Amino acid sequence: MTRAAVIAGVGGHVPPRVVTNDDLARHLDTSDHWIRTRTGIATRHVVDPGTSTGDLAVEAGRRALKNAGADGADLVIVATTTPDRPCPATAPAVADRLGLTGVPAFDVAAVCSGFLYALQAGAAAVTAGFAGRVLVIGAESFSTILDPGDRTTSVIFGDGAGAVLLRAGTRDEPGAVLDVDLGSDGSLADLITVRGGGAEERSRGGTPRPEDRYFRMDGKSVFFAAVRRMAQSSRTVLERTGWQVAQVDRLVAHQANTRIIHAVAEQLGLPPDRAVTNIEHVGNTSAASVPLALADGLADGTLRAGHRVLLTAFGGGATWGSATLTWPDLPAG
Repeated sequence: MTRAAVIAGVGGHVPPRVVTNDDLARHLDTSDHWIRTRTGIATRHVVDPGTSTGDLAVEAGRRALKNAGADGADLVIVATTTPDRPCPATAPAVADRLGLTGVPAFDVAAVCSGFLYALQAGAAAVTAGFAGRVLVIGAESFSTILDPGDRTTSVIFGDGAGAVLLRAGTRDEPGAVLDVDLGSDGSLADLITVRGGGAEERSRGGTPRPEDRYFRMDGKSVFFAAVRRMAQSSRTVLERTGWQVAQVDRLVAHQANTRIIHAVAEQLGLPPDRAVTNIEHVGNTSAASVPLALADGLADGTLRAGHRVLLTAFGGGATWGSATLTWPDLPAG
């Protein structure tokens, strides 16, 4: 039987501080109604001073290991746009704090598609025999890179982390990652970006522009690109898996915006009630978005054993990806 990577456990974590739309409206030209109607978001979680992306990743990873009943992993991959430091990567410190000192660990930077890129890397490590168990984490403290005066981004993003533990198994098992499709288009780099802080800025010399420290996004262009690319990638991975669209029980799309999620479902011909969503309560958590939705879907019973699940995301780069899997029988607690 063909060796495959199988989801053995999931975990999610958000920081305790909740920021409501009314909280944001106190210092931004916006309102609860404006935010809800355009994004579908009511609240988001934000880290307190002193809490880092690594802190969130550790807790989500710990919960995924506990959910799987596992005491460790052979490889740790952290997908993030907001690493604790530019150097070194966040993953080795996360592994160490989880008691996994000595195992290989690295970061993946693909913004909101980061978890799917990391999932593919982890699944490939399992199927190649490099690792028997891989902890794949998406974690973000996106609030740390947002311009507090920019209502177009400050209202959308939240902080959090989600994780899955992959183990070696067979393709016919529930939980098996069946196929992954990935893509990118670097000509769209300026659609979603933080211009400052890297070699591009430093090599120019001079005084950095304060605005380049912050995340910027061309929202309208991102909307159309995200819907198109996620729908295309989803069709590709479904065809490779041998599934018809009607066979998909649950769509777990990147929680970018309620309208984007519904538009992707419509493009694919899926009823909107098959989409797993948690954006109303956590906002857009970038690389943490898909695994956090998986953890919440398990907890509330939206995801049930045997469901055929389609994952899809679009992020900066531009990057995109999709994956198919059957949902395993996991404890919801």
